[in-house]
Amino acid sequence: MSGKTAASKTIRQLIFVVVGMFGFGFAMVPLYDVLCDVTGFNGKTAGKYTATEVQDVREDRLVTIQFLASNNANMPWEFRPKVRTMKVHPGKLNTAEFYARNVTGETMVAQAVPSVTPFHAAEFLHKTECFCFEQQQLEAREDLDMPLRFIIDSQIPEDVKTLTLSYTLYDVTEQIGLATN
Repeated sequence: MSGKTAASKTIRQLIFVVVGMFGFGFAMVPLYDVLCDVTGFNGKTAGKYTATEVQDVREDRLVTIQFLASNNANMPWEFRPKVRTMKVHPGKLNTAEFYARNVTGETMVAQAVPSVTPFHAAEFLHKTECFCFEQQQLEAREDLDMPLRFIIDSQIPEDVKTLTLSYTLYDVTEQIGLATN
């Protein structure tokens, strides 16, 4: 009898471990998002920036910002920054544009996901307007210039000379339930 009791106890423990691992796997995505939002880890930036106070423009300093664009493996659109590099004064509002073209014969919806490097500098990039805040729907063969308005915080550390803002474009057509033409 003690062999059966030990075996059933082991089975219960294994089931508990499997259920716990399954629950932990589901919790990882929201926990990771919270961690990235709090720490700036993985170059995630906060949502839309609304200035509560006017920043001092640092006319004595220039920071280089590089723009990169890539498509997820299943995204057929053309997607690129219109300008690859800018030198900006911290504290000053700047504008850049990205170009997107739906090269397919169907209406599609895309979502751009940003990332900033170096990671510790992500908290100093403030986007006041960004195409990444909303999904972009383009008809077949339609193209679009998408604006980005941003401020590099005037308190950015002196050792940060260059920021890279990278966007990856994802096809979210099926996720939003858009019927194809």
